[in-house]
Amino acid sequence: MQDRPRRLRRTPALRALTREVHLHPSQFIHPIFVHERDTVTDIATMPGVQRHSIDSAVAQAREALALGIPSVILFGIPDHKDALGTQAYAEEGVIQRATRAIKASVPGISVIADTCLCEYTDHGHCGPLCEVPGLSGADAWTVDNDASLALLAQTAVSQARAGADVIAPSAMMDGQVAAIRAALDATGFTHVPIMSYAVKYASAYYGPFRDAAGSTPSVGNRATYQMDPAGGYREALREARLDAEQGADTLMVKPALAYLDVLNLLKREFDLPVVAYNVSGEYSLIKAAAAAGFMDERRTVLETLTGFRRAGADAIITYHAMDAARWIAEQVSL
Repeated sequence: MQDRPRRLRRTPALRALTREVHLHPSQFIHPIFVHERDTVTDIATMPGVQRHSIDSAVAQAREALALGIPSVILFGIPDHKDALGTQAYAEEGVIQRATRAIKASVPGISVIADTCLCEYTDHGHCGPLCEVPGLSGADAWTVDNDASLALLAQTAVSQARAGADVIAPSAMMDGQVAAIRAALDATGFTHVPIMSYAVKYASAYYGPFRDAAGSTPSVGNRATYQMDPAGGYREALREARLDAEQGADTLMVKPALAYLDVLNLLKREFDLPVVAYNVSGEYSLIKAAAAAGFMDERRTVLETLTGFRRAGADAIITYHAMDAARWIAEQVSL
């Protein structure tokens, strides 16, 4: 008897019946850029994505929930930036105000607060800078790891106090999860989980995000604290294990598309939910190719997101979330 795998691919109904990986809006996290202005402005390098006012961010959260997307992640763009990123942990900072507004108007949605300083520092790095003895020029400056921990912990507590459901530290400082967990616990926020950017690479795919948030480093780069793309599995496992031991409730891989092997590795090695961050550059590549007529945007997006799920992602942060949710609903209704 000849084996014929094509039998189960003959019709859309049979393909749906035997499908192993399923994509659903409940797996998506919708990112929102929030600035302190009353306007909504387009981001040239991310077609279809905007910097939102607080009122507009509330509307975005409401729309996401209506589409079946249960969570948003907020990125703040303050009017004032300084060397210490003070607006990141200000009680009336843009993310703190946006969080309160969203939780008041859309109580059914989970608000995840990105916890970092890069959008708030005038030099664009993820913590205060310090000099490196014996070096000169751009290499003479790096982020002061331990000084950053206190500021990140302060930021996390202010975000939790504003009503954030999840704290998501992204600075890649050694010990940040432990410092944040201790600070949250000490201030009565033992119930607030930490979504750790556990495996975050020094990637070229972040370019459009840095344009959107105004967080391009003015000196040096982030290679001393974000991971080497060629670092391999040993470094990825070490970073993830440290965060898990320090109290992370979920582990993230960022970017996702070029690191599906690492995403799958974490899924197999850790008994924690794994999040894939479908980053700005990955989003913009598809948008640019679709605009040029090179690719079918809808099919490419859904195939890409399905790939993240197949590799092991329990949740996906993606700028495609709204569109993908609508496309999935259209497929279901056919």
